Amino acid sequence: MCDDHRGGTQRRSFLQAMAGLTAATAVAATGATAAQAAASPYADPPNPALEKGNMKLDVTRAALVVVDPQIDFMSPQGKAWPVVKESVTEHNVVPNLGRLFEAAKAAGIVVAISPHYYYHWDHTWKIQGPLEVFQHQIGIFDRKGPYTLEGFRGSGADFLPEFKPYIEDGKTIIASPHKLYGPQANDLPFQLRKQRVDQIILAGMLANMCIESHCREFLELGFEVAVVRDAIAAPKIPEGDGYLAALINFRYMADGLWTTEETVQMLQKKI
Repeated sequence: MCDDHRGGTQRRSFLQAMAGLTAATAVAATGATAAQAAASPYADPPNPALEKGNMKLDVTRAALVVVDPQIDFMSPQGKAWPVVKESVTEHNVVPNLGRLFEAAKAAGIVVAISPHYYYHWDHTWKIQGPLEVFQHQIGIFDRKGPYTLEGFRGSGADFLPEFKPYIEDGKTIIASPHKLYGPQANDLPFQLRKQRVDQIILAGMLANMCIESHCREFLELGFEVAVVRDAIAAPKIPEGDGYLAALINFRYMADGLWTTEETVQMLQKKI
């Protein structure tokens, strides 16, 4: 009985010590995570539960896809600038996109644009979500019509001047416009398939809306998708930080979550 009692006491002491160690470890981990979050709310978790995507870039079957590289989203003159400027600036989106365009062109891969345009009949929609209402109220991406360039040049629907040398070189695919967030309503997947593309380097705007919707649709269609995390941005509004929301989801599902520097280096290795 004495041995059993002594053994029971030892086991209880061991379990108590282990419980204390576990609690201390949890506190330390929480402290580390909190410190990391304080340093950067967008930093990857120190101890992720999921492995990173395993996409390996193959330039013979890859394309750079840039969504909405337009004035209304990326310029101080744009209509959406008040709600996206913090994110666009913080992540250096415009210069990073410039680097991606340049590297993609030098590597000779397919470059495609998925633009966003609204015509007058789009403003008569009877069914609209919150962002649709906002966009139509402020007149973002408005054009006179699909068969005219009247009023287009320099408007919010036009491409950012910095990107025009890459986009208007006669080689870049400019898909038909998407209307909400994903490429389901435009010809972008068709155009990429016709080029035998099945890997996509994805960048542009908005991270939590059009970029995420393009990512999800392409994954469902069997493409490999890598999102360039510092070549995307999103609104920061009372409803939440759109960039953080998107980044969390990309950690779950993207085949790659790369930086601009990493992407450029991969493209340069293949030149």
